Amino acid sequence: MDVTPVGMDVVATAGHVDHGKSALVRALTGMEPDRWAEERRRGLTIDLGFAWTTLPSGRRLAVVDVPGHERFVGNMLAGVGSVPAALVVVAADDGWSAQTAEHVAVLDALGVRHALLAVTKSDLADPAPVLDDVRERLAATSMGEVPGVAVSAVTGAGLPEVAAALEALLSGLPAPDHEAPVRLWIDRAFTIKGAGTVVTGTLAAGTVAPGDRFLLGGREVTVRGVQSLGEPVERAAATARVALNLRGVAVEDLSRGDALLTPGAFRLTDVVDVTLAAEPDERLPTEPVVHVGSATVGARLRPLEGAAVRLRLNAPLPLRVGDRLLLRDPGSRRVLGADVRDVDPPGLRRRGAARQRAAELAAQPGGTAGAAADLARRRIVRAADFAAMGWPVPVGATPAGPWLLAAGLADELAARVPDVVSRYRRLRPLEPGPPAEVVRRALDLPDADLVPALVRAPLVLREGRVVDGAADLPPAVQRAVDDVRARLAADPFAAPEAPDLAAAGLGVRELAAAVRSGQLVRVGEQVYLAPGVADVARARLASVAQPFTLSQARQAWGTSRRVAVPLMEWLDARGVTVRLPDNTRRLR
Repeated sequence: MDVTPVGMDVVATAGHVDHGKSALVRALTGMEPDRWAEERRRGLTIDLGFAWTTLPSGRRLAVVDVPGHERFVGNMLAGVGSVPAALVVVAADDGWSAQTAEHVAVLDALGVRHALLAVTKSDLADPAPVLDDVRERLAATSMGEVPGVAVSAVTGAGLPEVAAALEALLSGLPAPDHEAPVRLWIDRAFTIKGAGTVVTGTLAAGTVAPGDRFLLGGREVTVRGVQSLGEPVERAAATARVALNLRGVAVEDLSRGDALLTPGAFRLTDVVDVTLAAEPDERLPTEPVVHVGSATVGARLRPLEGAAVRLRLNAPLPLRVGDRLLLRDPGSRRVLGADVRDVDPPGLRRRGAARQRAAELAAQPGGTAGAAADLARRRIVRAADFAAMGWPVPVGATPAGPWLLAAGLADELAARVPDVVSRYRRLRPLEPGPPAEVVRRALDLPDADLVPALVRAPLVLREGRVVDGAADLPPAVQRAVDDVRARLAADPFAAPEAPDLAAAGLGVRELAAAVRSGQLVRVGEQVYLAPGVADVARARLASVAQPFTLSQARQAWGTSRRVAVPLMEWLDARGVTVRLPDNTRRLR
């Protein structure tokens, strides 16, 4: 039965402490976002809060309420990392403040483009100057021209206008990709009696349902149940706040910043090349703190040149090309946005390599063009690994089993194969051609599975070797084989005896070469006949009463027991004849 997945819109608050973020969320949703008794006692949001409501249009909205105090900026970052839109809150009686600036800098560094400004406490002061001032400041950020609404959570004035503005904001959000793999950054992990481990997060892409299997911290876990907005659902689709009951992991093994991943869809990496959102105008921190989703990890930063930077993370993260990271300098509180450009970057061992790498990153476009450029640099890569890096399959790429070759590379390598075959046969004239492994080494391929995609006519891959279908045996060997075939044409079952073969210069290697080339058939030890002998043997046996004995077969073929015994066993093995319990045979 098809189940319509449950989705919603999600926004995160941002703003200075005491500017009324939680009060506004409470007034909009009727829910208490502060989860801790200490938060409610102190009137101070410490950790992430969650609330939800249904807007007048029927659109469902979940709100992630973040702490505004400077001591809890790490918690704030965990809340906004996966959310597509922000509700910026500034108090009319206080205006732009220190934490407002820090939170807006975070949103700007994360590249947030969709936001609404709510000027709260409009019952205590004229909101107009603050509206004008903050909108002007926000216009210089990634959010651009932001609509603003004055509101009072105490009197309720402006609440309908905030709801209407949220409706307009949310209707302009880009549609999430429901077919994308899941990467759910966990912002809470806890246990429920009788249910076990539960994790929550903002589902930014994909869908999740009971029974789904994911990777979490290197282990496989199964989703036992899904809740969204406090209710169990059959399937949740992005964008959504979800709570997942998991089987296969203890809550003690989890922490904020872990990620629930679609198996095989993401690549854990601890070295990434990134491009800063703006070229730095001051010295970069050597050990920034990196934030992505709800994860926080330390790193060492190596400037390449210009806006290009290499990060060596203290712990691996499931990153993809196109991810936006936030780099925070713990000393100055400065934040920088950075776009992930490569999750499997090349080493920088040669002099000038960093500058060259920066130039490559600067020239590398996005989308399929960027994928083509990256694949051209790598030449050959596993298709699953390339997709896990975040790249689409570029136009012109050649699939070869589990591998992907850069555009034009298959033709370039295929053009070299004939020379590999020729050189091998010059050294080993009695062998039909090199084994696939020899070709792999000659072309410096990562796997012999790639060889079939590079073999072009008249070459063929036969029994694990690359052979030339038109190639002949060495002249002396060919003349001896021709003599044998002439003798067999006159008498198909008159297999030459071993001394005759040796006298003709046909030793073990020469005969094996003749068999591989299809000019002779080996039916037994030192017994060689011509191709098509099975049909000739069958035709003669058809005139013999069924079933027949070996002696009767030998007489029908007009040959010796030396030939008849192995020939009959050879025919049995190929299903031409059937051996009966009394050792007689019949044609199948």
